[in-house]
Amino acid sequence: MPKNAEVILRYGPYSAVGLSVEHRTFRLEGLQAVLTKDGHTVFLEKIEDWNVIELMVNEEIVFHCNIKDLEFGGDGKLDPLCEEARIAVLNAD
Repeated sequence: MPKNAEVILRYGPYSAVGLSVEHRTFRLEGLQAVLTKDGHTVFLEKIEDWNVIELMVNEEIVFHCNIKDLEFGGDGKLDPLCEEARIAVLNAD
């Protein structure tokens, strides 16, 4: 279980409420908050895959999901995907 791991949060573009497809970070705020609260350092990296989030620890993808499945904004405490991602990072080699 890595403590104070460097986590690369890779995220793709998505369309929000009929707006154009762009890289947006609003849905990443809760996930970032949960990971930084655990002491991890989070680096954001844009990718070209639409609607995708990947968490990388030690050059290995430990978690992925659809960015639209994350709750918008907030602290991530009540988002079950944020908890799943947190556990995946803690269990990374």
